[in-house]
Amino acid sequence: MQDTMAEKALARQGYHLVGSGAVKPCLWLNRSMRGGDQCYKNHFYGIASHRCVQMTPTLECNHLCLHCWRPIDDPIPGKEPMEPAELLEGILRGQQRFISGYGGSSTTDPVRLEEAREPKHMAISLMGEPTLYPYLKEFIDLVSRRGMTSFLVSNATRPEVLAELRPTQLYLSLNAPDEERYRQICNPSKDLWPRILESLELLKEHRCRSVIRMTLVRGQNMEGLDDYARLIGDAEPDFVELKAYMHLGRSRTRLERTAMPQHSEILALADSLAGLLGYHPEADVPLSRVALLSRGRISRFIEMRDHK
Repeated sequence: MQDTMAEKALARQGYHLVGSGAVKPCLWLNRSMRGGDQCYKNHFYGIASHRCVQMTPTLECNHLCLHCWRPIDDPIPGKEPMEPAELLEGILRGQQRFISGYGGSSTTDPVRLEEAREPKHMAISLMGEPTLYPYLKEFIDLVSRRGMTSFLVSNATRPEVLAELRPTQLYLSLNAPDEERYRQICNPSKDLWPRILESLELLKEHRCRSVIRMTLVRGQNMEGLDDYARLIGDAEPDFVELKAYMHLGRSRTRLERTAMPQHSEILALADSLAGLLGYHPEADVPLSRVALLSRGRISRFIEMRDHK
């Protein structure tokens, strides 16, 4: 079947399409491969950027968030979901293709190049909503059996799927303190706020590391801290990440550059939220304008496992 215009556009932007999903190297992988700094996942949790695979099992999403910089505005026709084993192999082949391009460069760190040939982490967070992929549980199980850790980032709209999943770390996005602002900011495809509340409720019983992720946009969702604290307090996550919206990609057609908070604003908000929740500030990365709060229940660093 001939690729659509949207699929061709994704390919030009560096996405390697694999069935219904995709893999793409990020800026931080490139920096890490050249011996430079690594992303916030390294600073917060010890995940090496050059050994991290950034992917999605589906390009579909049931939100059209104001702050999303991914190319989500152009619909991509739904493809038959690929079987999880085939998807995983295709994703890893795509990653190796990216890595091989560093082999002939004099600026590549040889130690990191060798490490990158054996990826140890799967970030299921590239674009789209992963829980719309019908074989997500089986996919995550396969990742685990390969000795890799996994971060799953979800918009929390499918609690019945989330309840069955056991990634290494589960992220739920919470980008509004109430239903009215949720509708304005996330532009859901239907009435999904009750599903989000259900997902937050089940998080405290979930048997994996858990994070609430907040993407904060000046003038849109940086108020209502008491409401945020109530929702997060009910979920009892291990960690809370507060991340500034970045004026990138498609989001620039929806928001002005002034909507991007300064790191100092993120730190101030993090301190206030920590006080309301009884959490404590754990770390922050100024370049990424992100701060981490911890409940203090578990270590933030994740042990990387050997291949089984």
